[in-house]
Amino acid sequence: MTTPVETVRDPANTVKWVVVVALLIAATLVNRLLPELSGLLRGLLMVGLGALALVVAFVTSQGRSFLDLLKQAQVEVRKVVWPTKQETWQTTLIVLVVVLVMSLLLWGMDSLFGFLISAAIG
Repeated sequence: MTTPVETVRDPANTVKWVVVVALLIAATLVNRLLPELSGLLRGLLMVGLGALALVVAFVTSQGRSFLDLLKQAQVEVRKVVWPTKQETWQTTLIVLVVVLVMSLLLWGMDSLFGFLISAAIG
C-alpha cells in the first residue's frame, strides 16, 4: 500500500512569489507610468526590477531546486566527450557537400518539371 505524499506549503515561499510577480508587473508598467524619465533610465529601471525579481525567485524553494538542476546539468556537460577539431571540420564539410548536392538535385528537378509543364501547356 502506498501512502500519499504530503506537500508542506511554506507561507514565506508564497510571499516571495507574490513579490516576484509584483516586481515583474512593476517592471512592465515602468515604461507606461513614467514617460517623463529618459528612455535609458526607464530601461535600466526595468532591467533592475527584472534582476531583483530573479534574485527573489532564486531564493524560493523552487528557485533553489532550479539552481541545483543547473549545477547538475553543468556536471553532466563536463562528462560529455566532445568531438575533436578535425572531426568537427570533417562533419561540417560532409554536411556542406550533401547540402550542395541536394540543392543541385532539387534545382535540376525543378527545371525539368518547369520545362515539361511549359511544353505540355504550350
